[in-house]
Amino acid sequence: MVSLTALLLPIVLSTVLVFIVSAIIHMALPYHRKDLGKLPNEDAVIEALRAAGVSKGDYMFPHADSMKHAGSPEMTAKFERGPAGIMSVFPPGPPKMTTGLVLWFIYCLVISVFAAYLAGRTLPSGTDYLAVFQVVGAASFLAYGIGQLPDSIWRGQSWCTTAKNVFDGLVYGLVTAGTFGWLWPA
Repeated sequence: MVSLTALLLPIVLSTVLVFIVSAIIHMALPYHRKDLGKLPNEDAVIEALRAAGVSKGDYMFPHADSMKHAGSPEMTAKFERGPAGIMSVFPPGPPKMTTGLVLWFIYCLVISVFAAYLAGRTLPSGTDYLAVFQVVGAASFLAYGIGQLPDSIWRGQSWCTTAKNVFDGLVYGLVTAGTFGWLWPA
């Protein structure tokens, strides 16, 4: 068994490396640029949302108050007429990138801590690189990659976007696994 304190260096370094790799993926590589589309007649739609008093939050439309109401002919007609969707609304003002980046870093740190916990409880000191890579890679890929699937299953996100996010998760998992394999205590 390996303690979390013995794994502080791979925890912190893998977090930093995943953070840097994710920045490169999202700023330098073009494959995420069309993940989100522009609304048709955007200004009018935004004005209609503003006039309706839509504030920060998550919304589903059309919205049924109960399962019974969801199956009613009225709701069925609304869904068939469309559009239907799930929408997240941010607070007014420019996007707060600093807050998002800090939260992303913390998220990466939490994943590295849990991967370290799992590997530290299942692998002894001196375990070879490949065995560490497999355990940490599987654990971190589950968090970064497989954790993306519910967005398409339940929130209607395009499967193409989800596939790209799962691929990113695979890259982050490989970076995390490689870091732990390299720095695993002897």
